[in-house]
Amino acid sequence: MRILVVEDDRTIASGLDYSLQQDQFLTVLCYDATSAKKVVEDQIGEIDLCLFDLALPDGSGYDLCRLVKAKKDIPVIFLTANDDEVNVVMGLDMGADDYIAKPFRIRELLSRIKTVLRRYHKQPQTTAVIEIQQIKVNTNEGKVYKNGEEVLLTALEYRLLLIFANHLGQVLTRNQLLERIWDVAGDFVNDNTLTVYIKRLREKLEDDPQKPTLIKTVRGLGYKVGD
Repeated sequence: MRILVVEDDRTIASGLDYSLQQDQFLTVLCYDATSAKKVVEDQIGEIDLCLFDLALPDGSGYDLCRLVKAKKDIPVIFLTANDDEVNVVMGLDMGADDYIAKPFRIRELLSRIKTVLRRYHKQPQTTAVIEIQQIKVNTNEGKVYKNGEEVLLTALEYRLLLIFANHLGQVLTRNQLLERIWDVAGDFVNDNTLTVYIKRLREKLEDDPQKPTLIKTVRGLGYKVGD
């Protein structure tokens, strides 16, 4: 299941991005209406649900909802700081499927997403085990195995591995990794700390940490796991 998230507050957006991926959703993240419209035009066939902030710097969630509904019958949920009746009715009248006011609990939002998807007969499939080469990540148990042997990771190492696992084949820049780790851990993680954690992951997961085949460095860009 792939969700288009459009939210101009980058802290909220990154938190949503991580939480959705933790729940086994794929995400496409945009911070403004312009980039979101391009995604709708180019990738709407791959999107299963849209999560739109109503107030955007260059447009509104209403406009995006109209555009999406004209192209594909998929659910749209609005996020907004305005929970008054007028906004609720306007959003629902134009075809939105649900509406949640900020601040919200992430579990409540996830529950609403799944409820809406069930109404569309598109229950998300969850993958309990992610396999990457000789590594298996059991997300239900929160455990990692290498060649059948459990590998003990710290909480931040595990979170970093999950970020890579949820973006298999994609190049992630150091800034992207730092943003996601910051939002999840709640503590400051600088560039040097990230280097240390990637080094530790390689030492625990790679056959030859000096010649990594799992967590690959893409020079000048970032890191990639998987092809």
